[in-house]
Amino acid sequence: MSEEPTAPAYDIRKVLKALPHRYPMLLVDKVKSIDLGERIHAVKAVSFNEEFFQGHFPGAPIMPGVMQVEAMAQAAAILGIETLELAGTGKLVYFMGIENAKFRAPVTPGCLLDMEVEFVQKRSRVYKFKGRASVEGKTTCEVDFTAMIADPPSD
Repeated sequence: MSEEPTAPAYDIRKVLKALPHRYPMLLVDKVKSIDLGERIHAVKAVSFNEEFFQGHFPGAPIMPGVMQVEAMAQAAAILGIETLELAGTGKLVYFMGIENAKFRAPVTPGCLLDMEVEFVQKRSRVYKFKGRASVEGKTTCEVDFTAMIADPPSD
């Protein structure tokens, strides 16, 4: 995955405009680069103050693998929403499937989790992605996943 930025980086304000997620579920702090229609490189600053560290695990905090996958899905959501110019429309990105998830190394407080996600397949509203998370170049998680863009549930 390319490291050369093809669009300006997104700070937290622009991330908040692209995603509906908020604390404690917002898991993208910054977008380092985005190549619309192709790939995104986003970052999560992992803090000891994350709620999941209270129970996973006391005395030996490790970011749950599913949270790494969720963080990559949020990065993919930014890529999809920005590519399709849907920011501000209220559309949501929903997980449909997670495949080939592999957890390679623990993620601990104080780490910067780099997330690189790329489109693998695009259809009408359903998209397949490949994601890789790493800390200081060491892979922590790899996953393939499918998501769809849809309207939020009606009240």
